[in-house]
Amino acid sequence: MIQRGFASAVLAPTDPKLIRNIAIIAHVDHGKTTLMDRLLTFCGATLSEDRVMDSNQFERERGITIASKYTSFQFKGHTFNAVDTPGHADFGGEVERVLGMVDGAVLLVDANEGPLSQTKFVVEKALKRGLKPLVVLNKVDRLGATEQRCGEVESSVFDVFANLGASDDQLDFPVLYASAREGWASASLPPPGQPPPDASMAPLLEALVKYVPPPPSESLQDPFSFLVVMTERHAFLGRIATGRVHSGSVAVGDRIKVLWKDGGQEEGFKVTKLMKRCGMTTVDVERAVAGDIVSIAGIPAAGIADTVAALEVRQALPPGKIDPPTLSMVFSPNTSPLAGREGTQLTGTKIGERLQAEAETNVSLRVLPVVGSGGESFEVQARGELQLGLLIDNMRREGFELSVSPPRVVLREERGQRLEPLEEVVCEVEDGNTGEVIEAVTLRKGELLEMLPLETEGKQRLVFEAPSRGLIGFRSSFAAITRGTGMLHRAFARYGPYRGGMDRVRKGALISVAGGRTTAYALGALEPRGVLFVSGASDVYEGMIVGEHSRETDLEINPVREKKLTNVRNTGSEERVALSPPRILTLEDAIGYVAGDELIEVTPTKLRLRKRTLESGGRRQQKRRDDALAA
Repeated sequence: MIQRGFASAVLAPTDPKLIRNIAIIAHVDHGKTTLMDRLLTFCGATLSEDRVMDSNQFERERGITIASKYTSFQFKGHTFNAVDTPGHADFGGEVERVLGMVDGAVLLVDANEGPLSQTKFVVEKALKRGLKPLVVLNKVDRLGATEQRCGEVESSVFDVFANLGASDDQLDFPVLYASAREGWASASLPPPGQPPPDASMAPLLEALVKYVPPPPSESLQDPFSFLVVMTERHAFLGRIATGRVHSGSVAVGDRIKVLWKDGGQEEGFKVTKLMKRCGMTTVDVERAVAGDIVSIAGIPAAGIADTVAALEVRQALPPGKIDPPTLSMVFSPNTSPLAGREGTQLTGTKIGERLQAEAETNVSLRVLPVVGSGGESFEVQARGELQLGLLIDNMRREGFELSVSPPRVVLREERGQRLEPLEEVVCEVEDGNTGEVIEAVTLRKGELLEMLPLETEGKQRLVFEAPSRGLIGFRSSFAAITRGTGMLHRAFARYGPYRGGMDRVRKGALISVAGGRTTAYALGALEPRGVLFVSGASDVYEGMIVGEHSRETDLEINPVREKKLTNVRNTGSEERVALSPPRILTLEDAIGYVAGDELIEVTPTKLRLRKRTLESGGRRQQKRRDDALAA
């Protein structure tokens, strides 16, 4: 909820000179959401709950920003439009489209950790757009955030900016010190353990007024134009388009038209409602001017990157450059013998409609029908396995049942050379795990670029460059090697020459040759063969993967075999079988684990791995055909 005085102050038309549009850039755990909560509270908003920006279910569960959002607040007559950007490279499409709405940025850096790999991704995008970030060293109230350490972090930030091609003006960035948890910022570092005399967020807001330029005032005289950056659907208002007013002004009742990004236009629309996000609520406004960020209802034909403009405008606004996807998976209906038991959305048509709706609001996602599938299968191209995993998880919660293929990288051909996406991988591990981590990344065609000791005694920072296809599923392997003590950061680096075939990085599979319910008797005899994925009394079918073999080859087994009943009792016949707990695969684990001839079966409550061809004879015939083609 917002206090009445705070909300009503936004209803009046705003002078462009008093508008400041900023993006908040930070790594996952640098206190971005806490900082936003403190800023809103300081400026008069009453928050009904924490994490005003990371507000959807997945963001709360995972503690990361997934979808870009914005809110506004006022300070000393100035209106601040703050845009929250994801820090993960998988959601780069969100970053690229929203940075065009802002004139400045706040880079939040941990005063102890310094800038990390994921931070560099968003910073590079901001610098290329000509933004001059204001650097805030957060968590200076903690032990270790000494004057010497803060100076080292400032130097690291300078080096990052320089390596990313920052201009001289961008390298001359202002620095503030803050404790988002305690709710204060300062232009100078206070003594250890002591807050500044005026412990508030005012110094940060005053610095934003000073260093972030207002929108150009001359654009107010031009005809109205507006680039759509986000869209959403409302039950009563229909499609709502959000973006920044590029020029002119717009009021409720104005006649407008849509200029599509790929050419063409459509007229006959009228602004039915203008809205603005303030704190945690949305308020109505009667008019918006150049530079302001608002939401417009009444234009159902407008999509992301389209231009909404006055009737006399003839030229659409530049849609901006969006980096291409690097990973793809094929989504198709679930065809296993257990299909249809849980889900309500089962057909390829429903899956296709849901994927197309997702592509409308996510510019970094591409949905292509698979040729020859009869419209039942769809290739989904995205930035990474995390983005694909979230899409699948969201669909299963909506009642979808589907089969998903293993992820494949999207290759490029340039001048006759095959290129593949390469990523920068930063690992922080204990000294005892360094060798194992280097070996694991090397097996995935990675190259060690840098190895540095950390301030924390007994730890190393390893920097690799590795192909994206080799890093699929690496996070779970990394967690097992480091026993949960290591930190892993990944970011897309560039397209480079294809590095050849990948060494086998997983064991073979235990494949069921029968259907039914597993028995403790059968599983107890199979435990020495490897690690099981199922427990007793679980439903299985022929071709389903029920475990990992201890060797490199696949092994066909019968997990539903029952003990034969006889009228003869012998010693030990009444012994109970004690099974070890099965290995439960999460969706991220399954995406990284599944092999090329396998599929992931996704239902609202279950995840299963299966062979693409369920019958044992069919798999043998397919293998002979593949071997013949390879020869």
